[in-house]
Amino acid sequence: YTERPGDVPLVRLKLDRVMAKSGLDPTSHNGKALQHILDTFPRDDLFQGSVNDLARMSAGILNLQERHQVKLFCRRDAFNHYYSCFVYLPRDQYNPQTRRRIEELLMQAFNGTSIETKLTMSESALARLEATIRIPPDSRIAPNIAVIEKQLEAIAQTWADRFRAALLAQFGANEGLKLFHRFAEHFPAAYREEVDPAKSSGEIHKIAAVVDGLSDLEMSLDRAAEDATHRLRFTTFRLEEPIQLYTALPILEHLGMKVLNERLYQVPAGPAALWIQEFELEPAANMSLDPEDIEPRFLECFRRVLAGEAENDQFNSFIVGAGLDWREAALLRAYCKYLLQTELTFSQTYMQEVLARHTGLTQTLIALFHALFDPDHDSKRRRTLVAQSRRSITDQLEHVTTLDDDRILRAFLSVIEATLRTNYYQSDANERKSYISFKLDPTKIVELPLPRPKFEIFVYSPRFEGVHLRCGNIARGGLRWSDRREDFRTEILGLMKAQQVKNTVIVPSGAKGGFVCKQLPGGDPKFVQAEVIACYRNFIRGLLDITDNIVDERIVTPAGVIRRDNDDPYLVVAADKGTATFSDFANEIAADYGFWLGDAFASGGSAGFDHKKMGITARGAWECVKRHFRELGIDTQQQPFTVAGIGDMGGDVFGNGMLMSPYIRLVAAFNHQHIFIDPDPDTRRSFSERKRLFQRTRSDWGEYNEAKFSTGGGVYSRQSKSIKLHPAAQRMLELEQSNVTPPELVRAILRMKVDLLWNGGIGTYIKSSKESHGDVGDPANDVLRIDADQLQCRVIGEGGNLGLTQLGRIEFALLGGRINTDFIDNSGGVDTSDREVNIKILLDNAIVGRTLSSSKRNDLLAAMTDEIADLVLVDNYNQSQALSMMSTSNHERLGENAYLIRTLAERGVLDRDLENLPTEDNINERRQTGSGLTRPELAVIMSYAKIELFNSLVESDTPEDPYLSAELEAYFPERLRRRFAAAFPAHRLRREIIAMRIASSMINRMGASFAIRAEEDTGSTTAQVARAYAIAREIFNVRDLWKEIEACDNQVPADVQYDLLFQISRRLRRAVYWLLQRRLDALSIEQTVARFSPGVGQVRQSLAKLEGADEHHRNDVRQHQSSGIPGDLMERLAALAIATQTLDIIEIAADSEIAIGDVVPLYFELGKDLRLDWIRTKIEELHVEGRWPATARATLREHLAQQQNALIRSILAQRGKRSPRDALTEWFIESKDKIARACQNLRDMDASGEIDFATLSAAIREIERLT
Repeated sequence: YTERPGDVPLVRLKLDRVMAKSGLDPTSHNGKALQHILDTFPRDDLFQGSVNDLARMSAGILNLQERHQVKLFCRRDAFNHYYSCFVYLPRDQYNPQTRRRIEELLMQAFNGTSIETKLTMSESALARLEATIRIPPDSRIAPNIAVIEKQLEAIAQTWADRFRAALLAQFGANEGLKLFHRFAEHFPAAYREEVDPAKSSGEIHKIAAVVDGLSDLEMSLDRAAEDATHRLRFTTFRLEEPIQLYTALPILEHLGMKVLNERLYQVPAGPAALWIQEFELEPAANMSLDPEDIEPRFLECFRRVLAGEAENDQFNSFIVGAGLDWREAALLRAYCKYLLQTELTFSQTYMQEVLARHTGLTQTLIALFHALFDPDHDSKRRRTLVAQSRRSITDQLEHVTTLDDDRILRAFLSVIEATLRTNYYQSDANERKSYISFKLDPTKIVELPLPRPKFEIFVYSPRFEGVHLRCGNIARGGLRWSDRREDFRTEILGLMKAQQVKNTVIVPSGAKGGFVCKQLPGGDPKFVQAEVIACYRNFIRGLLDITDNIVDERIVTPAGVIRRDNDDPYLVVAADKGTATFSDFANEIAADYGFWLGDAFASGGSAGFDHKKMGITARGAWECVKRHFRELGIDTQQQPFTVAGIGDMGGDVFGNGMLMSPYIRLVAAFNHQHIFIDPDPDTRRSFSERKRLFQRTRSDWGEYNEAKFSTGGGVYSRQSKSIKLHPAAQRMLELEQSNVTPPELVRAILRMKVDLLWNGGIGTYIKSSKESHGDVGDPANDVLRIDADQLQCRVIGEGGNLGLTQLGRIEFALLGGRINTDFIDNSGGVDTSDREVNIKILLDNAIVGRTLSSSKRNDLLAAMTDEIADLVLVDNYNQSQALSMMSTSNHERLGENAYLIRTLAERGVLDRDLENLPTEDNINERRQTGSGLTRPELAVIMSYAKIELFNSLVESDTPEDPYLSAELEAYFPERLRRRFAAAFPAHRLRREIIAMRIASSMINRMGASFAIRAEEDTGSTTAQVARAYAIAREIFNVRDLWKEIEACDNQVPADVQYDLLFQISRRLRRAVYWLLQRRLDALSIEQTVARFSPGVGQVRQSLAKLEGADEHHRNDVRQHQSSGIPGDLMERLAALAIATQTLDIIEIAADSEIAIGDVVPLYFELGKDLRLDWIRTKIEELHVEGRWPATARATLREHLAQQQNALIRSILAQRGKRSPRDALTEWFIESKDKIARACQNLRDMDASGEIDFATLSAAIREIERLT
């Protein structure tokens, strides 16, 4: 074996014969090459191989000629024990892995039992692998050398070779070679070892896109291996850095995958390294998946989650588990987020698990949504698909076995069925919107708490969630940035409820909106603000996306929106907590949308009324404060009074409020940063210092000039551990200790003895003693809050919202405190905003018609600011006065108010439990204790009475009466009336404005129960009552009377004013009833006013000449004149006392064709001589409590008037040619016996001293016998 082959005789002989068979000259180049091949043959093959085998194999080897190719030469042992093989392959393709794979292939191809290999390397470009493959003795396999050779070629190829081949096959020669030369050398060894070149070739376009900057992330999903039916391989391509595991793993797990391993490769293919990241995945549900089917949805969801465009939670598992796409998963998530804000008590995780357990039903719910709202469906197709989906859902629900699952699935179904509109199918620049909006019908959602708004819009986004609640088609209210992520809808619902009753002074009903930000950055506040603004903008877009527009006087539905409701173009918003400066953003977006309201969409922007500059909210609340003190005999504008407050001088409501009177003595206040103490302030100096702080751009109590404090005064940080108080402050606050914590000091301020507690801040600080802090829903202030029975202030002014709970207000009022509600006190802001909106709506037509430019309009708005403020303050004045009027004789009116509560509740207008109104048992208790409803309770029923009346009037034809156009004109400032009166009739809210003004006037002047009582007592409609009221008001010109009485503020006692106002309302009510009972079919306002107005003046003139007429009311005049009421005013009030008699006289005169001046003396002389005035006086003196006794008294009054009228008409009808006076005289003579008997009976009744309903009924019967 160590000798040269030529030195071994047997081998030499074989070699000579092989050389001879080759036909080559041994001295030639090829001959020498062949000799070298034979010399290097393994000795065993030379000894055992036949000459033919050696000739064949050596010739083949010679023909390789250093070619870079793979070649197989083999021979079988003569005894069939083994095969001897030579594998030639390019030496640069050889590596241990290749050797191992060649051995495996040869073993398989030759059915070997074992194999021995030897590698030979020389200077040749080819390496030779010698293999001896032992085979079974009985093996009859005839290997296909050509096939094996091709398999060897595949094994021997380098990763680069195969990569190159794949590129050429996929892209062609030119493009393939370019890609090969660009990327092949950059793939690391680990990548080449573990990743198939064909896969890399298939993903090269993704790699190129990332490296070229055309994409920041590319991905792929395929099987992990040919035989891995359950395992998938997920690959990402990204520059600079891979996706962090702590980021990727939760996403993949929420997509329903278990991550088995990760491989990471860095490819330096450009200026920045490319990272290839492979995850081996297995479905958590152990299901077999088709990568081609799920790849588009899977990759898109991963991309959206990674980019923050979709949330990372279990809803993404429906991509794999239910065949949904990422938007459909987001749709389910959005509905789930909404349900979390309802009374459904299940967690998001549990609801998702239920949906996952019922995949088929979940898919059908999605199908129902698409059937309802996909704009590509025609109506017939839509009906078919909806019916199919509903049937399928019903069937599947029958098979749900657990109560919780059924409740959750039905909750999802109910909210989908309650959806009226959605922007789900809308796009921006061919990209679906990053947020989803739903308009909902809350009445169809069983899980919603009360009260339920009429409409609701929920906007979902990974960045924020928001809700907008509306009580009616035309509604308005602010949008706030809420910090209550878990229950922001509860917060907004409470505010909407307050807004609903607050908005009774304006046209729109109540609305409120709010949003929470879910991805607020930490650190610099400016970044936080930027995110809040971005979320606010998208919230506004979400609202407008599904709101109708008005274009060229036509309602236009937004593109891509299917409506399941009626036209709905009215959407207005306003600033609120956290959004005070955002109105311009909202109006900018409205302009982008071409929304018909323009910059009237969001009031308070740069082209609107500046509420803080106007001080309108504080000024309105101050009207209420002044009334409270006026009823206590204090003039706040002339007499000093002490104040404690919530807020600081930098705030709108607190700052403006504490400048409302120079006589304010502010002794204590607090905000979220500081506590202010000034035990004995110098009124003038402290006012001046507060004014200085207010006029600064931004200020807080820390900037208060220490030199302005009285002894013991100072400003303390609420962050302090402890505060050391001066003895003067300690005495003022009635504290036993001088060292207190900030919360203790705040509570002491709330409890302290002051004339006024002024709330101009944010938070709920006072509750009922029967409420827990949890009931309040303001945990941030739990440590500061006190109970209402601890308050020692005399008056509370609520410039801010929610400073007290409603039960806290009621308890304070029951204990003698003076308080309204926040929605009464601070309605000035919303009133101003609504007037701004309505003015802009009016002037828009002028701008469109080019008769007014936008800049001129803005100048006009600015010029009207003071007049707008005056109009708003009138509303505040009238509402607080109405409350005081309702509070007068409150105990006597308890039955009437209880009846009103029952009626409104029966009509579904209010929920007495929700509004904390007393139960029937509570009312009976108050009746027994001699108390009535408190002002906070009266405020609620007054507001709901206005809502009910307004809604009825809008639905009637009352606003169409031409005479009431004056109500529309009176709503607007004088400047507008002068220049744009012609545009008033075309105002889009003309009917609503008229209805609002009539409703407000009726309730404010006549009481909350007036309209409902008048309807039921007379059998009239609301519209007829309103018309009769308007007629009576105009006929008797009572507006001038009201103004003159109100002008006596602080000149006469408040109770005298209220008594006079009550007399007017009572007499006006009788006139309204007269009109409803006598002229129900002829209630044209204009015609009726024209018929009766002149006669009223004539009756009054005739009365002035009549000696002794209506002596009772003459005495009334003298009594009130002694209180300081002007005599002329009292004379006109006395004339109003006979309002119904006046109307009778005018009717009698017209029907009898007799001058009014001739009828008046007959009417009153008859009344005096027959003692009718006595009967009338006794009727009025009857004590009544409750509706039915009052109705009985009114019936007596009406019957007496009928008998008097009948007598007069009978006398005048029989007069012939005699004068009215002669006719009356003759009747007295002819009837003297009957008259004498009747008058004697009346004197006997009077002498008996028992004048009751029965007695007076008998008295009227006596008069009836005279006719």
